[in-house]
Amino acid sequence: MGSAAELAAAALMILGFPCLMLAALLPSVGAFAAAAAVTYLADHYLHRRGSYLINRLSKVRAGLSIRFLIRQLLLVLLLARLDLSDNMVFYAAIACFLAFYGFQAPHGALITLIRLRRKMPVATRNVDLGSRLRIPDAPPRGLLSRSAEKMLHLDLVAVVGLLVAGATGDSVYGFAGVAASLLLAFGYVAALVPFVRGRKTPPNPEKVLAAVDAWLGDYRPETLLYFSGSKDSAYQVNMWLETMEQLDTRPLIILRERAILERMAPTTVPVICVPGGVHLMNMDLSTVRVALYAANVGKNIHMLRVPTIQHVFIGHGDSDKLASVNPFSKVYDEVWTAGRAGRDRYAIADVGVRDDDIVEVGRPQLAPIQTWQGVPEGRIPTVLYAPTWEGWDGNPGNTSIVLAGENIVRKLVAADPPVRVLYKPHPFTGTVSPEAGAAHRRITALVEKAAAERAGDPRFTADAAAQAGARTELARIEARIAELTGTGGEKRDEAEASRDGMVDVSRHAEVARLRAEWNDTYWRSFSTAEHRVITGAEPRLYDCFNVSDAMVSDISSVVSDFIASGKPYAVTDSAELGVEEFKRQNTAVRAAVILSNSSAELGELLAAVADPSADAQAASRQELKRYLLGPDEPASIDQFNSAVRELAREAERRNLGQQSVMSAEAVDLAGAVPAQRVTGETDEAAVTG
Repeated sequence: MGSAAELAAAALMILGFPCLMLAALLPSVGAFAAAAAVTYLADHYLHRRGSYLINRLSKVRAGLSIRFLIRQLLLVLLLARLDLSDNMVFYAAIACFLAFYGFQAPHGALITLIRLRRKMPVATRNVDLGSRLRIPDAPPRGLLSRSAEKMLHLDLVAVVGLLVAGATGDSVYGFAGVAASLLLAFGYVAALVPFVRGRKTPPNPEKVLAAVDAWLGDYRPETLLYFSGSKDSAYQVNMWLETMEQLDTRPLIILRERAILERMAPTTVPVICVPGGVHLMNMDLSTVRVALYAANVGKNIHMLRVPTIQHVFIGHGDSDKLASVNPFSKVYDEVWTAGRAGRDRYAIADVGVRDDDIVEVGRPQLAPIQTWQGVPEGRIPTVLYAPTWEGWDGNPGNTSIVLAGENIVRKLVAADPPVRVLYKPHPFTGTVSPEAGAAHRRITALVEKAAAERAGDPRFTADAAAQAGARTELARIEARIAELTGTGGEKRDEAEASRDGMVDVSRHAEVARLRAEWNDTYWRSFSTAEHRVITGAEPRLYDCFNVSDAMVSDISSVVSDFIASGKPYAVTDSAELGVEEFKRQNTAVRAAVILSNSSAELGELLAAVADPSADAQAASRQELKRYLLGPDEPASIDQFNSAVRELAREAERRNLGQQSVMSAEAVDLAGAVPAQRVTGETDEAAVTG
């Protein structure tokens, strides 16, 4: 529904139009001007905010053009009520608004044509297209951004001039305003014309695709990460970027949706976004030997059809959810799992994935997670509450946030001995279930209230000067990151971004260093005893793992990842299956403290954190860690690289074998001289006759 400010602006704008009509009928130029100003400003505010309410207004036939047209018609009514219907300024106003709307058609057509011509068949990052193609600069952003709104607002000069003419009786103001609005509209259209022809348009699709194929021929990619999905699933490909950067073979990432490319994290790996299936299938990927798939989606078929490539499902997390044993997985040559648990899941599910096709490679993404060394002396323990979201099916076992979340947080903030609480909800929380959204807000309020109370508790003193210094340092680091990444600058369009999308490796490395520095500084910017609600992309989940001594969560890949730390953890049985059944169904909770919705069992987790000798699950966690995630040695990235190399050799052996078979068949066919056959003749007669 939008924010409170957006709702207020929409209400003011809608109420402004009845006021305009009333002012026109009275007639009152002052009241009309005031109401018009409110509608203009409210409209502009909603557009600047990109408010969802703008689209809603269009759905109820109160779209942008209609709102401007109604205001102009009411202005004509006002002029008539002011007895100006016999004055030339009245006819000038009507002619102006008719001509003004006449300019909308060429303006809209030019905007659409420019955007279509600048949309390339592929979009790229870290692919050197600039040396192969002449891609001109995009039109100034001011011409294309919110173009319809800007064009319609050019009537403002005419409206002001006509109102002044109505108030003073001097038609000169009206004629001047009309002329200015028409000149501005004509100028806007004329400014767009050069960008639809000649050297200001990008090359045609055939030339772009040829240039990409030429680059592929020079680069000769060997290992491919293929991904397709909705805009909200970009995190599934982002989690594999660092792994792709560490491959021994030449990596390439292929995306199928532009929305994913826009949300993709910076990387040094070449990226090609190919929305069209035909374009993808015609692309020269003859040097690729291994293709990695992070999601089971329909568009995977466009790559799976290539027989010279070995296809591998790597997924985007490790959990006991049904998605981890999707029957679709049997279409791949191999399925890679973190540890033995993944192999066993497929065996139990019996969905057609053969055990011989499963390879255990660890989880390279978990390398940043630090192993627990106990609570540092002088610091109170930190407990992370990281519930997952409610999911699509309404299953109460999906998330603890609705039935147990408040109980968990109340017990944590009231724990004795005290602990610090970090609350980091899943970013999708509340997107499907209003109850989950409401529970999240209540939990946030609980944490913030407890933080305010702790701030006034003399037992938890903080070094205010050090924290202020850390906040100053945070601002410096953020400014430097913004400078390096271009945050806040003018956005480039797709063609420009593809042309200039070569990453500066040294800058990329500096940004990575600064992000690590930012993370360290962030935790120093507030007390180690301060409760905290953490939303947004930073700090990352693994950073929260590293500063925590225990975690409470739900069945998801978050639990499997946290196990890499070796720290105590608890999982909520929100569906109330019972401890034994819950553990039987979910491998990752076998070394966890199982919580009911009342969270009465939370004391066991807190005892394990406070006193390692009371940690009854320590040995079980180590055993479970190996079972779920594989051995610590060799490092997971080494296991992953080894699996890639072995499969690439298998692909090469297979391809050479196929070439030999085809060559032999070609020789046999060339040496064969088939006899002519007469209709109805038997095979024997054909040979002996």
